[in-house]
Amino acid sequence: MKDIKVVYMGTPEFSLEPLSYLIENTNVVLVVTKKDAYIGRKKILTPSPVKEMAINNNIPVLTPDSLKKEYESILAYEPDLIVTCAYGKILPKEILDYPKYGCINIHASLLPKLRGAAPIEWSIINGDDKTGITLMYMDEGMDTGDIIDMVEIPIKNDDNNETLHNKLSILGREILEKNLKNIIEGSVKRIKQNDKEATYAPMIERSMEELDFNNKVKDVYNKIRAFSPSPLCKTTIFNEEVKIVSSHIVKGQSEVGKIYQDKKSLGIGCLDGIIYLDIIKPAGKNNMNIASYLNGKK
Repeated sequence: MKDIKVVYMGTPEFSLEPLSYLIENTNVVLVVTKKDAYIGRKKILTPSPVKEMAINNNIPVLTPDSLKKEYESILAYEPDLIVTCAYGKILPKEILDYPKYGCINIHASLLPKLRGAAPIEWSIINGDDKTGITLMYMDEGMDTGDIIDMVEIPIKNDDNNETLHNKLSILGREILEKNLKNIIEGSVKRIKQNDKEATYAPMIERSMEELDFNNKVKDVYNKIRAFSPSPLCKTTIFNEEVKIVSSHIVKGQSEVGKIYQDKKSLGIGCLDGIIYLDIIKPAGKNNMNIASYLNGKK
């Protein structure tokens, strides 16, 4: 398949495993990704992980502001196939109609469940017991195209954003490897999505980071996992904002918002139990366990 010209569109680390497979097995002629972003407290201008991999493999990179206005720059590479993975933009019809083998997307949910920008986070927030990867043909809608293949995995009680992200990224490579030959040969059996079963996973906003303890303790626990290790949920204790990396649950009677503290532990009351903080990140400091944090408080 080294004669197959592929344009790859993606941005975060999640997109690296499929890109790596395509570099090894096809002719990736172009990578399309988001523009460099200012990262960290020092605001260092940093390329996306996908851009770094492309540069390291001498692949041209484009970072268009508008696919609708700049699609000709992409089609100039005459792709036989376009593959997207966590790119974050809907492809216009001019691009969708061009490749002879189509445009395919690797999506981190079991479609039509959790269409949208943040399926990994929302699968944990919702308390789902399983998720997976869907390989699909793209159309002009948001994750609405025909399904090529799907693979599911369980969501474990101790999975967080990072662990689930890593598992699904590897599955993204595996599902592409399993199906690419059939896509090229045109032997794929397309499966229509049932739009009536669709749910959505909107982008995570900064306003969502604040914890609300007027909820069931399991819902608070799930949100902490979904936001860890980034961007992290936050709350205020001892008049200080802290971000929460990990926690555990003690079910039972409790008072909402009340702090339950001794020398080595600190919990906060929810509707039906207490969420105990294990690892936190105080403002301007590194991660620390709760016992160390409390030891520094008078």
